[in-house]
Amino acid sequence: MAASLPQSFYRAEQVREGEIAVAKALEIPMYQLMLRAGQAVFDTLAQRYPNAARILIVCGVGNNAGDGYVIARLAKSSGLNVTVWALGDPERLTGDAATAFQEWRDCGGTNVSSAPTMQQFDVIVDAILGTGLSRAVTGDYAEAISRINQSQVPVIAVDIPSGLCADSGCVKGCAINATITVTLIALKQGLVTGKAMSHRGELVFAGLNVATAFGRQTQAAGWLMSDDLCQRYLPKRDRTAHKGQFGRVLCLGGDHGMAGAVTLSAQAALRTGAGLVKVVTQADHTLMLVTRQPELMTQGWAPGQSLSEALEWATNLVIGPGLGSSAWSDALWKIAVSARGTKVIDADGLNKLARHPQQRDDWVLTPHPGEAARLLGCEIADVELDRFAAVKAIQTRYGGVVVLKGAGTIVYDGTDYAVANVGNPGMASGGMGDVLSGVIGSFIAQGVDLFHAAAMGCYLHGKAGDQAALAGERGLLASDLLPELQRLID
Repeated sequence: MAASLPQSFYRAEQVREGEIAVAKALEIPMYQLMLRAGQAVFDTLAQRYPNAARILIVCGVGNNAGDGYVIARLAKSSGLNVTVWALGDPERLTGDAATAFQEWRDCGGTNVSSAPTMQQFDVIVDAILGTGLSRAVTGDYAEAISRINQSQVPVIAVDIPSGLCADSGCVKGCAINATITVTLIALKQGLVTGKAMSHRGELVFAGLNVATAFGRQTQAAGWLMSDDLCQRYLPKRDRTAHKGQFGRVLCLGGDHGMAGAVTLSAQAALRTGAGLVKVVTQADHTLMLVTRQPELMTQGWAPGQSLSEALEWATNLVIGPGLGSSAWSDALWKIAVSARGTKVIDADGLNKLARHPQQRDDWVLTPHPGEAARLLGCEIADVELDRFAAVKAIQTRYGGVVVLKGAGTIVYDGTDYAVANVGNPGMASGGMGDVLSGVIGSFIAQGVDLFHAAAMGCYLHGKAGDQAALAGERGLLASDLLPELQRLID
């Protein structure tokens, strides 16, 4: 039966090969796994829609269809009114899928070959296409997906919504808008980021009693961030702790008209436990900053003035929030980016990096898709087509740790992928990225390595956004996250 989401995720090929290997190791016939898959999806349907009486199951001509025929037989034997809409000739089915179809026929089940009226059903089960999709959905399949999406009837997708790429999460022409996706044996990486977040609905995991064995024999492609990050990397403070133990963050930015960005970043660093935080900004912003947040130290700066003392003071830097594109910002960027020590580069700092590329191992880069496109010299659509490939390409070109923000934020350090399965659409507002850069900078200052500081920062940032959004997503402000961050950090 369904379980909470596992921490690890995998590529589709890993799952296809791994399920065969684990079935062999455990001496389980592959058809037994198909029966378990169908049972898990049917159990979810019965649990979530106990009053559903009329069920439509839409089957293609692959193994995903085999799961669909198992579900159909179980639903029929439970007394439900089941219609199977077969896309393509079910006689083309082979192997276990053919066996499942034959058992459906043996119990008196029949198929329809033309589109029924969708609105007559209580639930639709999507068993059209599985994880092996390699080209755009067209023809009858695209028409079926369109009809299902227009119906407004709840949809349960088997393993992955049809039309989604299991590795990238991109839409191959068109894709099912699922209400619930029951993913089987292992979590597919394409379900945790990008466009998949708009198509998967609620994500339910069913391990089919082989997930533990699968995980032991298959190296994960990446992992989902969770609460244990904070427990592991930010333990409870000793009663004799003092501010000198928790780092000194220097935030640089806030050109004219953009003082709020660097203020939010600095406030976030304070709220997540940095010992001391200083802001270097335009001189006429300093009074506003200390009025807004008296715990901040400030330093007005103009080109030609020395920053040596501030840079020597800092444990690490946060460069970019509100930095702008003026001569002032160019001069500040050149000094800051060449300074020693670890850095978080965000916002206009990333735009400057795109124009003057360099590679370093001692920084965290935090682009949103637009900034990522500039860093790679491509279009935003190219970034979103495969977010895993995009974050890898940025890290390869620029080094360090890269945070590709957006739905299902990805952190990559050249070896490991981590994804934040938190956050909400209300966070699509100005200043959210500035808060994130401050949080990551704070954790680095407190001694956390770059990769885990970035992962933990993304997770807490998204979780704080979810907490703040309990009052409503629309109108959510970046500053609303600050008190939530403080509550979550302990």
